Amino acid sequence: MFETVLVANRGEIAVRVIRTLRAMGIRSVAVFSDADTHARHVAEADVAVNIGPAPARQSYLCIDALLAAIERTGAQAVHPGYGFLSENAQFAEALSAAGVVFIGPPVTAIQTMGDKISAKAAVSEFGVPVVPGISRPGLTDADLISGAPDVGFPVLVKPSAGGGGKGMRVVHDASELPAALASARREAASSFGDDTLFLERFVLNPRHIEVQVLADNHGNVVHLGERECSLQRRHQKVVEEAPSPLLDAQTRARIGAAACDTARSVDYTGAGTVEFIVSADRPDEFFFMEMNTRLQVEHPVTEMVTGLDLGELQIRVAAGEKLPVAQDDIRLDGHAIEARVYAEDPARGFLPTGGQVIGLREAAGTGIRVDSGLACGTVVGSDYDPMLAKVIAHAQDRTAALRALDTALADTAVLGVTTNVEFLRFLLADPEVAAGNLDTGLLDRRLPDFVPAPPSDDDLVAAAAYRWLKSWPTPASDPWEVPSGWRIAGRAPTSFRLRAGQRTDHVWLTGRPDDATAAVESGENRTLRASLTDEVLTVTIGGLRSEHLVADVAGQVWLAGAGRVVMVEEVREAPVRPDDEHSGDAELTSPMPGAVVAIGVDDGATVTAGTVVVTVEAMKMEHALSAPVDGVVELLVGAGEQVKVGQVLARITATKEPQA
Repeated sequence: MFETVLVANRGEIAVRVIRTLRAMGIRSVAVFSDADTHARHVAEADVAVNIGPAPARQSYLCIDALLAAIERTGAQAVHPGYGFLSENAQFAEALSAAGVVFIGPPVTAIQTMGDKISAKAAVSEFGVPVVPGISRPGLTDADLISGAPDVGFPVLVKPSAGGGGKGMRVVHDASELPAALASARREAASSFGDDTLFLERFVLNPRHIEVQVLADNHGNVVHLGERECSLQRRHQKVVEEAPSPLLDAQTRARIGAAACDTARSVDYTGAGTVEFIVSADRPDEFFFMEMNTRLQVEHPVTEMVTGLDLGELQIRVAAGEKLPVAQDDIRLDGHAIEARVYAEDPARGFLPTGGQVIGLREAAGTGIRVDSGLACGTVVGSDYDPMLAKVIAHAQDRTAALRALDTALADTAVLGVTTNVEFLRFLLADPEVAAGNLDTGLLDRRLPDFVPAPPSDDDLVAAAAYRWLKSWPTPASDPWEVPSGWRIAGRAPTSFRLRAGQRTDHVWLTGRPDDATAAVESGENRTLRASLTDEVLTVTIGGLRSEHLVADVAGQVWLAGAGRVVMVEEVREAPVRPDDEHSGDAELTSPMPGAVVAIGVDDGATVTAGTVVVTVEAMKMEHALSAPVDGVVELLVGAGEQVKVGQVLARITATKEPQA
């Protein structure tokens, strides 16, 4: 067995692998970029090595930097996690040349399965069913257009390289195909450096079902059942479960056998996942899509229902050991469901978000598992994938697992960074999800119905109470120093002007924390009692008591309570006189952490409403910020500059209307 293993990854997967290495008594080595100096995986490893600047290409994707870290620490093997270099044949070859074990499959398996055309050819020879289509190297647009009628519309245009849905197009009519091919080639070339395309028949009402396989160097291949991964957005998985509510025992055995044959077709070793497309209308019919030659993000649900540690089995196979289980030994116990927590705003088209984690609460309890790379102080930026954590629930049946996962998500709070947790709970409550009637388009169909819960009066009062308590001197001896509102002639309330969501209101507090009065903008007075202990705010408003995990930064108060997170921001008072400031002036703020990729106007330029002033890019998404009013631009950033979410990028001084 290895004495030292380097984990060539970051975030929650690095933390998860390090946990297994510790349990096995193996010394762990973490690598980190400048952006991850204080990351959780760095703190939990036995040794940590800086491998370069924040951009992934200069650190986590830099093979030379990783080889240098291996040499420095004496690592005998490398676990690549997923993403980054986990399916990079060049990296695996470089490790082999250096005499270091790659905890993954052979290079030939990576190469074959990394190309979807060669993968389909390989598995077809072993009798694995593939989606009808046209797939051979060097297909021209003319070849694809002429062959499409034989495949049958609708067809799916797919790039041979890469994944994540990039370059994929659904085409319903022959007249749409030329334009779809042209745009798919451009995107494939840009994303993967390879514009090779092929066609498949588009399966109606598709469900995404994948099978976990394990193989050793002694000829043993087993499968660990399937996972349902149909709840996706833009071809990216969001919620996964094991087993699938669609398959019966007979189909489960057939699809498992096909997955094992897929592994045998490339002499696979280690842990891998074979992905199939299944029509909800014909659940007994499945087709091979691709094989992921690595550990999957969603592997915990398989671990929960089988009781096996896939990371440990990967390591043991890589060390030359035989699999400790045979196919007949594997049993599926109960049901497990996983939800991915992302730094994104579902109400704004899943725009990536960011910031510093200033407060954190992660779920715990029987049957609950959280794989997380988060800690208080973690800075969530735009350099890496926005997935922060995974919350997994295991129970004896699917209904109980859904209920447990919803409870666990209600107990999950990330303060300082907007996440998708509220949307995840909305999705789990959908009747079709509860019934198991899933397909890959369900999430996108439900998204327009999602409306975040609006902030309440009590949210504003709680935020004001927190600010009020923080300003209370200790000890409070001089009555003039305490913000009770006491005056010789009566009481004067302490006023807060707060913004939450789309509303901006005043909150007035009078009295003392144990006996106070609160009012929200022309509302009725209500009694208030408030206390703050160890970042937990307890308030009783009008007789109703609640507790909130609370933290504040830069004028923002983040509150987590009653199963949701609310951000309340202090704003300055509006001007008393019209000439105190231009009432129509505007600020353009960054909707996400990222980089300024374009400046549309010169500093001091006069613009009209709608003119694009600044364009910000993050996670390969661009967001153009336009002037909301006519006026003069003051630029506060330049092209190439890194910006934070909420950062002011430009100001527009509104053009004054001529006096009558």
